[in-house]
Amino acid sequence: MSDVILDLEQSLLLLELEAPFGKRDVQLARRKMAKRWHPDIAPKGKQMEHEHHLQTINRAADILESIAEQSRGGSVSRNAVRASAAAARKAREEAGRRAYEAEERARKAAKDEQKNDPFGSRVPDRSVVHRYARCLSYPEWGVGSVNGIYFTGEGGPSDQWARATFAVGIRTVPAGSLQYVEFGVPDAAADRVERFMTAAAHALAEGDAELAAKRLIYARNASPHDPVVLRQLASAFLQANNHVAAARAARDWVKVEPENPGAHRFTARIYEAMGSWGPALDSARVAADLRPSDPDGWARVGRISLRRHDRESARVAFERAREEGAGAETLLDLALVRQLEGDVGGEVQACHEATMLEADWPAAWSRYAHALAKTDRRSDCLAACEKALSFGPNPEVTSLKKWVEENEPRAIPEKAA
Repeated sequence: MSDVILDLEQSLLLLELEAPFGKRDVQLARRKMAKRWHPDIAPKGKQMEHEHHLQTINRAADILESIAEQSRGGSVSRNAVRASAAAARKAREEAGRRAYEAEERARKAAKDEQKNDPFGSRVPDRSVVHRYARCLSYPEWGVGSVNGIYFTGEGGPSDQWARATFAVGIRTVPAGSLQYVEFGVPDAAADRVERFMTAAAHALAEGDAELAAKRLIYARNASPHDPVVLRQLASAFLQANNHVAAARAARDWVKVEPENPGAHRFTARIYEAMGSWGPALDSARVAADLRPSDPDGWARVGRISLRRHDRESARVAFERAREEGAGAETLLDLALVRQLEGDVGGEVQACHEATMLEADWPAAWSRYAHALAKTDRRSDCLAACEKALSFGPNPEVTSLKKWVEENEPRAIPEKAA
């Protein structure tokens, strides 16, 4: 690497900086580029491009930081950058001259070979240079105009990058992330879907669910029967609080994958958010029937039935969830149904099972204590109160404990007997 000419101008272009600059400016630019080109947010198949581009940026930032530290006043002037760029251009011109001479020698050799051995080699018929391209990593930038392709260092594939003008401004991107555009050839539907899905993921990462939904609509138009697109579209509409559109997208997803319990479960969730308990119950029952071993599915049916004041259906669903290994929260819901039906024994049993599953859950012990207060098991009720209060103060449990102690049955004195 001793023959490599330092080009401050290229390093500044990589970091999208302008002279004069200091060490702090370089650090801020490095963080900005690292956030933009992190491999974790790269679209499928482009993680390596992001990683290579980020490595090139980090090398340039290290050089600029070192130069800024050694400069007078901790700042590099515009004159220094222009001098470095002039030296680099002169070195590249010399390298280009040598490459041209080598190409001329190769051309003469090829001409001689064509004359004397015309079938010894094959060359391409033509070369096409593209000017317009879009960045696959950030398709929301639109189609941009490529200003130049640059090679840092020895020009390996990991050091190739481009400067392009998009609607949002000039951006430095890895050359491998560019997709060159031919306006006379329409894009394939799969390419449009991937492009809009990537743009929607960026909008969701920025917290703009409404914009993500708009971009996903274009993806759905490109592939109306893609379940992944429909699922993401329903999720985006739900996050944007557009429940009507979310329900419509979820129904389209159900039509494409009628045997997928996740589609029916998500549809039930949307109807719950809308307060449409009838359609929510229908979707939840379908999801539970498609996956009968899922306790959460039966628990959802029970909760929706309870919302509709259908205690019998809620009890049956919660009992089925308990058989399939439901959690403590579902058992407390079952206890509530038992309480509404006046079944104190069933309520106590469900609360006791909840405390066995979640021994460190204060709410379970509190519900268990209140259920025991309806029986004659005073000592067990006081023990449950003590357990609930061991996790922290609870006014309701404290009041219950005081009430049980004050209402302790008293023995009849012997003289009175």
